[in-house]
Amino acid sequence: MSNNEFICDCNIIHKEVVEDTLAKMLQPDLFDKIAEFFKIIGDPTRTKILFALDQNEMCVCDIANVLGMTKSSISHQLAVLRKSGIVKYRRDGKEIYYTLDDEHVKQVFEVGIEHIEHKDEERNVK
Repeated sequence: MSNNEFICDCNIIHKEVVEDTLAKMLQPDLFDKIAEFFKIIGDPTRTKILFALDQNEMCVCDIANVLGMTKSSISHQLAVLRKSGIVKYRRDGKEIYYTLDDEHVKQVFEVGIEHIEHKDEERNVK
């Protein structure tokens, strides 16, 4: 028996489970794209921007004001998010307003928040 409860000591391969999982595996390039998506949203500044945009459509000046950052630094981060298809923009005269790209981005972000808040609550109960 192992001293570590998280290590499997069995030597049995569960063929059906392995075959089922292999049949459902994604193409390698899709795993790379998913990892890149999470890497991009994993930056704390970009996460704050996403939170702000989850609340309201905003221009660069508004986001900079909310986060206490320069317009230049916000613009740089928005360019990264825009190139990755995470945020989109619309022009209204000279103003450019940013939003989350679509409902999928909104859901991923909000589910992440729910997960963290739930885990924090669990830790505080124990």
